[in-house]
Amino acid sequence: MQPILTIDLTTQKIGSYSVPVEWEREYLGGASLGARILLKSLTRDLDPLSPESPLLILNGPLSGTAGPTVGRFVVCGKSPLTGLWAESNCGGFWGPELRMAGFDGVWIVGKAVQPVYIWICDRQVEIRDASMMWGQDTYEIQNTLKKETGINGTKVLGIGVAGEVMLPYALLLCDHGRVAGRTGLGAVMGSKNLKALAVKGTGSIPVFDFKAYGLLRSEANRALKNDAMTGVLSSLGSAGASDYFNYLGEQPKKYFSAGVLDGADNISGASVAETILVGKSACHACVIACGRVVKLEDGQKRKGPEYETLVGFGPNLGLTDPVIATRLGELCDRYGMDVISMSGTIGLVFRLYELGLITKEDTGQLAMTWGNAEAAEACIHLAVKRDGFGKYLAMGARKLAEVFGAPDEAVQVNGLELAYHDPRGASGMAIVYATSPRGACHNQSDYFLVEIGQVDASLGLEYFDRQAGAEKAANVARHQDFRTVNNSLVLCMFANVPPETMLNLINAVCGYDWTLDDMLKCGERAWNLKRLININLGLTRANDRLPKPLLQAYAEGGAAGFVIPFDEMMASYYQARGWDPETGKPTRQKLEELSLVLD
Repeated sequence: MQPILTIDLTTQKIGSYSVPVEWEREYLGGASLGARILLKSLTRDLDPLSPESPLLILNGPLSGTAGPTVGRFVVCGKSPLTGLWAESNCGGFWGPELRMAGFDGVWIVGKAVQPVYIWICDRQVEIRDASMMWGQDTYEIQNTLKKETGINGTKVLGIGVAGEVMLPYALLLCDHGRVAGRTGLGAVMGSKNLKALAVKGTGSIPVFDFKAYGLLRSEANRALKNDAMTGVLSSLGSAGASDYFNYLGEQPKKYFSAGVLDGADNISGASVAETILVGKSACHACVIACGRVVKLEDGQKRKGPEYETLVGFGPNLGLTDPVIATRLGELCDRYGMDVISMSGTIGLVFRLYELGLITKEDTGQLAMTWGNAEAAEACIHLAVKRDGFGKYLAMGARKLAEVFGAPDEAVQVNGLELAYHDPRGASGMAIVYATSPRGACHNQSDYFLVEIGQVDASLGLEYFDRQAGAEKAANVARHQDFRTVNNSLVLCMFANVPPETMLNLINAVCGYDWTLDDMLKCGERAWNLKRLININLGLTRANDRLPKPLLQAYAEGGAAGFVIPFDEMMASYYQARGWDPETGKPTRQKLEELSLVLD
């Protein structure tokens, strides 16, 4: 690997860190390597918003190599929302630009006296004043810094006002609305008085066997371009299967409380394509181009909504208009706040209002009723300002529910609001949400796709009914290991790249002679390492749970009558993982098997 740039904003000291070679081989890069690097830094008493708290941005060995959908990078640290391990994956062009500038990552600690931004240009690094830029939204800061540097091709990763005020679910944004959205690392950046990182590079990206890799990546990109899943994503975006998820009962309605909703079929990639779509956008060297470009009544082209935005600001709130979802999603992006956490918190408020646990006296006379788009927009503004009811919205779903005496109503795991794939319609997601190292996350394993037939036999996966139980637990664990490798490379999960192709790309770019088992062992090692980090941060067996609403059956819809056999599934999962079923900790035998005995 190239060096990792180190910056202490308190002392203004700039240096570099060389990753131990054995760590590269054991963890590859991305979030897995980030966990190994930060292992000793992330302690239980560390305040995520303190100057000592690390913010680590890392590429992987495939980032920026023009392989299949590998224009990605990750951001790691301790989450101000959950208090646990934090990682967030981002696309666009910023990560490859950093590699071309001579660094594989940036490791930031400390706090600047006043707002600053970091300028990185071909290994030259400066910390510059950003006082006049404080208060700009995430798109404005990109334009400002591109003009400020005066260099064509400058890429900017920045925060908005949500990050500045340290909203615990604030995000980082670059390019055409590409975000590192989950776990609140934008707040960590804001706590350091760091507005943005601007990067420009003209160098080459290191590859062990460039000729072999060039042939492999070309073949992989051609195959990916012709893949059926690519066709759906390119034509309809990430919401291409939304109407099918609705049919299966996997698309949540009214904050996971209703199995059906009139007009829910309007929330789909097809509906967007037929009404407001005017173009596509793609990350670095991506042949899929799943990003949507839309035009609304004002005639301005803007980022279009992906699946989570469409559902979060759609059926989740009793809404069915893609235009409303687009506008509310853009508002979140400009403020720099995670769409899933914000829409999930608003959904909880609507649900508690329906139950009579929140009233107009609490909300400042706002009627938090299903389908009220004006109330939803007001909540977004209030959360950033922490004004009136906004001080509760700013807490996120878990703490808001506690304030109003209804902790069991918050649909979250370990403080992270659930993504919009209901496990009653795809039961494997129950295990995924309960055990994800960063909380209720669908990007540690998109097992909902396995549930509808995306099964790769070479991984040792079998096909089980989408509402099967304990028998699929080992399958889920295997899939989590596989996706952990994705997040190490860093390779987009929208790319249906065969495991054997991934393996060949790794060997060519790194100079390894791995087998498929070696690759999956790398993923399993990192999964268990993140488990150890979270245990050190206070996680126990009791954290491996699902919120109460998900354990109740729907009366109607595609998942009607199904109750998740959660306890049986978790017992089977612990056995498959080699974790103690009483404590949830990896056994000594498992740690030795993975070379993870760190004491």
